[in-house]
Amino acid sequence: MLSLVVAQGDDNFPLNDDTVSPGFLGLGVVLLLGLVMVLLIRSMNKQVRKIQAPREAELIQQEWERAEAARAAKAAGAGRDAAEPAGSGPAGSGSGDSKAGDSRAGDPDRADDA
Repeated sequence: MLSLVVAQGDDNFPLNDDTVSPGFLGLGVVLLLGLVMVLLIRSMNKQVRKIQAPREAELIQQEWERAEAARAAKAAGAGRDAAEPAGSGPAGSGSGDSKAGDSRAGDPDRADDA
């Protein structure tokens, strides 16, 4: 039966480039896809703008500040050790500043936990 329909279609309406075209349905589908694409791109751009990622310059500045703080802490520690000789005073008596370094011992931001 299908061959009969195809055979009748060939006689009445020959298929070539002039008679076969996408028509209005094809145009509508392409326009609809274009509109959907524009809306999706606008939505994606809006979501990307909401991201609060630090910029590279900010990361470099933070790294430099941490390094400067570590150098200052080492310099302060070296200056304090030079000012107080190692056996000058009873055991256990101190200014209490020695525990300040212990609170940062497990700090994940601190690179040199030595």
